[in-house]
Amino acid sequence: MDSTLVLLVITAYFFLLFLISWFTSRKVTAETFFTGDRQSPWFLVAFGMIGASLSGVTFISVPGEVGNTSFHYFQVVLGYTLGYAVIALVLLPLYYRLNLVSIYAYLEQRFGFWSYKTGAFFFILSRTLGSSIRVFLVAGVLQLILFDTWGIPFWVSVLITVGLIWLYTHKGGIKTVVWTDTLQTFFMLSAIGVSIYLVSKDLNISGLGDLVDRVGTDTRSEIFNWNWKSGTNFFKQFLAGAFITIVMTGLDQDMMQKNLTCRNLGDAQKNMFWFTIILVFVNLMILVLGVLLYLYTETNGIEVPLRSDDLYPFLATQHFTAFAGIIFVLGITAAAYSSADSTLTALTTSFCYDFLEIEKNYEKSKQYAIRKKVHLAFTGVMFLVILLFRWINDQSVINAVFTIAGYTYGPLLGLYAFGLFTRWQVNDKMVPYLAVAAPSVAFIISMNSEAWLAGYKFGFEILILNGLLMFFGLMAARKKDKKVKV
Repeated sequence: MDSTLVLLVITAYFFLLFLISWFTSRKVTAETFFTGDRQSPWFLVAFGMIGASLSGVTFISVPGEVGNTSFHYFQVVLGYTLGYAVIALVLLPLYYRLNLVSIYAYLEQRFGFWSYKTGAFFFILSRTLGSSIRVFLVAGVLQLILFDTWGIPFWVSVLITVGLIWLYTHKGGIKTVVWTDTLQTFFMLSAIGVSIYLVSKDLNISGLGDLVDRVGTDTRSEIFNWNWKSGTNFFKQFLAGAFITIVMTGLDQDMMQKNLTCRNLGDAQKNMFWFTIILVFVNLMILVLGVLLYLYTETNGIEVPLRSDDLYPFLATQHFTAFAGIIFVLGITAAAYSSADSTLTALTTSFCYDFLEIEKNYEKSKQYAIRKKVHLAFTGVMFLVILLFRWINDQSVINAVFTIAGYTYGPLLGLYAFGLFTRWQVNDKMVPYLAVAAPSVAFIISMNSEAWLAGYKFGFEILILNGLLMFFGLMAARKKDKKVKV
């Protein structure tokens, strides 16, 4: 691909982002950054959340992973539907009833100071690592197809990347993110749709019926795996998908902050239900694209890259038409920024409300300056974490950090489950220790599960075990003579 053309396309893309930022940042108040003035149209939030949920990891990794585990990932996606139903029917009513800005404020009302800070800390840890890795993976592709050609070192390109995100979100915050995520989702879905169309055309696939037949008869389109020892067993994947959704969306300030910008609970619930339907369909499209990419390599005698993550970027930039390559660049850029911009806003919100308690401790006139400094600080933290992964430069470490998300969100799952489904109070000072102990014990069990549990191997469902350990730890630390009022 011509690097000058790629640069022009990315420049035009950022021009659109800054244009949106300018429009959405007019007449903002101190609250706008955090709440969007609670005026976001629900359908806009639903569409924009697609891009934030998929991220660059799904966009790049899932098509290539089809060659390793077929359509087994779709079992996780089916589990999402249960998880999103729980969010819409259980968690959203709670958040709206309490009129929360930071969702972790619920933990203070339910348990106390230390539970509140523990929940917020684990969110910040999880999101800082997870989003930095997402940007790192996509930045590597952009470095290869653009910045290396121009002789720009990786650290400079990443600094430019996070700096641009800070610039277009620092004033409007979540109000800007709701609109930019909509644009970014559009480009991401366009890249997937255009790729499916062009590859199908090259493979002489005519019409939807022919596409369904070709993909359906391919062995890589197998969805269900009933082997209980396998890490991709249906029940493991389905339950893991449900719980991953609950913790990484329902208990995640990043995702919930968008929902809480809706005008009321009814709009937020409509957003969640329609978002679920669209997300399932989009994930199916990505898996279909994966089969088509492998068929494309076989038909054209192209050697498949050693790393499955490289398959889609390699074909899009080296073998597809210039138009398809440009659409891919837009899609992958959108995938990176739709995750990072909302994460920076959510981290800023959580730190300002959960740790600085900005509304209580600072006058209105000083809140803007404080929030601006926190936003800039988290931009710097993300930059440093991305460079750390570049320095480690070990794919196994990257995979391990994604697995760590199952450990860092586990304490949140246990805390909220105990708070919602029991009436017991707990020894609040014990909560931070339990939050460290639960994932530590879960890790030990996971490492020895095949020896201890007759060959059973944990996959994503380690999150469920982690949450259960936290729940039972809270049960042991409960105050038996104290219960909350119904």
